[in-house]
Amino acid sequence: MSDVMIAVQQVFKTVTDSTGTLTILRDINLRLNKGETAAIVGASGSGKSTLLSIIAGLDTPSSGTVRIDGVDLFAMNEDQRAALRAQKVGFVFQSFQLLGNLTALENVMLPLELAGRRDARATATQMLKRVGLGERLASYPKVLSGGEQQRVALARAFVVEPAVLLADEPTGSLDFATGSTIMALMFDLNREQHTTLVMVTHDPAIAARCERRITIEAGQVVVDAAATAAPPAM
Repeated sequence: MSDVMIAVQQVFKTVTDSTGTLTILRDINLRLNKGETAAIVGASGSGKSTLLSIIAGLDTPSSGTVRIDGVDLFAMNEDQRAALRAQKVGFVFQSFQLLGNLTALENVMLPLELAGRRDARATATQMLKRVGLGERLASYPKVLSGGEQQRVALARAFVVEPAVLLADEPTGSLDFATGSTIMALMFDLNREQHTTLVMVTHDPAIAARCERRITIEAGQVVVDAAATAAPPAM
């Protein structure tokens, strides 16, 4: 059985409007193994978030293939891709993306309920306790701090034990101390579940904690190497 969890091959992404054609991604080739951690870095507008969306199957490439655990995402229809995401992929966003009309517990229960899990409440409760929110189960997002909302988002992402976790600037809207706590928690959960973690970040200290650093400039991978800096204490 292959150890490759994510395989991106010859991916291009172009968009056309009245001003002409813009190439967002150009000939992206990546392989990430099971349990590996990778940071995607680069200037704003370089194509980082677009690449993450394509890896998730949320956006489609103009050409090329993406395989998750050997499955070709773009040989599937949208419903099939959604089913695969529900089974294998977790997300953490800068803007948290919690449902405001659901409590913290209900937000974390949701992916379990969609998967038909009868133990959704107990499992979600345990995960919220794991991220330090055992006393906030009945709280709605509007009364939670940014750090608490991101903890709920982490719990929701990890509760289904995804094979892949994709994170887009997960600490971008948090202060340094809160962001550091969130990142430490994310890496702890990653190690516990042996998840393949791919993270878009502008923060070099966060990137240094990942095993791989993938630098994108003008839609192309210019560096794909092991992170050389020692992981900072967080």
